[in-house]
Amino acid sequence: MFMLRLATAALAAALTLPALAAKTLVYCSEGSPEGFNSQFFTTNTTHDAASAQLMNRLVEFEVGTTNIVPGLATSWEISPDGLAYTFHLRRGVKFHTTQKFKPTRDFNADDVMYSWYRMADPNHPFHKNSPGQTYAYFEDMGMARIVEKLEKLDDYTVRFKLRQPEAPFLANMAMDFMSILSAEHAEKMNAAGSPELIDREPVGTGPFQLVSYQKDAVIRYKAHEQYWDGRPAIDNLIFAITPDASVRYAKIKAGECQLMAFPKPADLAQMKADPALNLMSKEGLNIGYIAFNVEKKPFDDKRVRQALNMAINKKAILDTIYQGAGQMAKNPIPPIMWGYNDRVKDYDYSPDKAKALLAQAGLKDGFEMELWYLPVQRPYNPDGKRMGELIQADLAKVGVRVKLITYEWGEYRKRSKAGEHQAIMFGWSGDNGDPDNFFTPLLSCDAVKGGGNNAKWCNKEFDDLIAKATRTADRKERAKLYEKAQEIVKDEAPWVPIAHSVRFEPVRKEVKNYKMAAVPVSHFLSKVDLAK
Repeated sequence: MFMLRLATAALAAALTLPALAAKTLVYCSEGSPEGFNSQFFTTNTTHDAASAQLMNRLVEFEVGTTNIVPGLATSWEISPDGLAYTFHLRRGVKFHTTQKFKPTRDFNADDVMYSWYRMADPNHPFHKNSPGQTYAYFEDMGMARIVEKLEKLDDYTVRFKLRQPEAPFLANMAMDFMSILSAEHAEKMNAAGSPELIDREPVGTGPFQLVSYQKDAVIRYKAHEQYWDGRPAIDNLIFAITPDASVRYAKIKAGECQLMAFPKPADLAQMKADPALNLMSKEGLNIGYIAFNVEKKPFDDKRVRQALNMAINKKAILDTIYQGAGQMAKNPIPPIMWGYNDRVKDYDYSPDKAKALLAQAGLKDGFEMELWYLPVQRPYNPDGKRMGELIQADLAKVGVRVKLITYEWGEYRKRSKAGEHQAIMFGWSGDNGDPDNFFTPLLSCDAVKGGGNNAKWCNKEFDDLIAKATRTADRKERAKLYEKAQEIVKDEAPWVPIAHSVRFEPVRKEVKNYKMAAVPVSHFLSKVDLAK
């Protein structure tokens, strides 16, 4: 990825220049994006917010809801049998890029074909364009299995033909991995002998255009003057990459940024009392969990996994880490989601029962294990290191000796996909409001191959249930299938579900028209303005 080498002093000065303040919005983010091409990544992190400024999908989520609204498609039809989705594409949409070779034509059906088949077809000329990159979300969701083919009906009409009805298909199409790239740009870069730039330097149709990126420091954007939905109200957008939550808080108090990611629970009361801030909140469509790698001993034994569920004091974790900004989890989906099975009984916290079960599994003297803890603050986990320490102390009481390990966030993700861990702290924030968005990318057999299933757990009965649910149009019937699936997960115990957190976003009072998204996959900033 191209880099603009800016001195730290110059960056600090730029963020406080009076000339920039009137129409420059600064967002204090928690970390650097993994990249700007949404096809490659599965994490709900700065990546999603960064790429959301640059790219559009055929359909989008209405801000603040999970309602599907037009994006690069103006309208669509679904066939009576649910096997064909026809999208009518928006005309006059302009691409933008920082590169020398800029697309000369407007967005059309060729770009949809290119963006889809690059992921779906292993023989596509650009499928293996970037060494080491995989289309993890596309694969975790089983999209190639769901869609039989994509057809171009004319320059502004495309049709997806499905192998079977897929109830969440439209919602899936609104997710980041379905961002549309420029086919013309890819061909130009290839002809110029620089195909690697396709993924390093973003091309999109979104409200903002990338100006520069300095890893671990700053991302700069400017308004896309020809944005199809109207030029953004702000001229400049800056992501000030600030890993420390206390430093982010100091910056927003000082007016050095107007939006802030992931506040500490301990700071919420003070934020709420600050007359300069609006503290926005939403119930968390998320789950924080510990996953056991069932491909490694002793975690291939269900009794061991169940015992560790009994040994971890989740109430103490909630009290210490979340401090009232979360609720205890027992299922892979949160209680606010339809299909939640409240009849599932969680494992009791009982070190004595845990020790007895470990003894049954031939581990009466305990064992040694590694637990990877999150190196960054996440919407579902405010403090991974402290949580790891609490779990380490809990498991020591049942004879399990835990070594805590972490890596830089990108390395953490890379190594977890490869299955290097024994047990790992992770989580998920829902992308589209459908239960399938938790079950399939996190616990399905397809997701073992894609890397999203950190437990490497593949259960045929569970897989059959969630697959049947996606083919069922009636929501009540789908809910029954998901309820049964949750019972299987609880018994098999590939995870220790820890918590569902409440999401908070501090916003300075001068920010106008900002709405929290229903799901925390991105920040929609095209309509945001600043009071003078």
